[in-house]
Amino acid sequence: MPAASLVSRSCETAFASLVRLHVVALLVGTDAFFLSQRDRLVALATRDAIPAVYERREFATAGGLISYGASLAAGYRQHGVYVGKVLKGAKPADLPVHQATKIELAINLKTAQALGLTIPQSILGRADEIFE
Repeated sequence: MPAASLVSRSCETAFASLVRLHVVALLVGTDAFFLSQRDRLVALATRDAIPAVYERREFATAGGLISYGASLAAGYRQHGVYVGKVLKGAKPADLPVHQATKIELAINLKTAQALGLTIPQSILGRADEIFE
């Protein structure tokens, strides 16, 4: 069986289990597998009416309900600053370790409506991006 079919079947099986267990919400972390299956995971969560929160903005862009996580753009800028310091002679071992400082909240209102959810105005007001 092709790998894509195995992955698709694995995702289907996982979501069937979530439905069977009456899961009321889902938090999807970020790793290479989940990112590669972004559209599939979003489609399954929507199909099975499971509200899901994701770590990456790309999921909300793809139709996921909410994403909340570190800004990739800000992280890439920080990488650039580090590279610049190293190219100017700084020793990497002497550079401090930084955590993400920009956390983004993205909300997909179309998905919220499809799930029959109302996002409170207090949350909408804090969103960095709203997809309608």
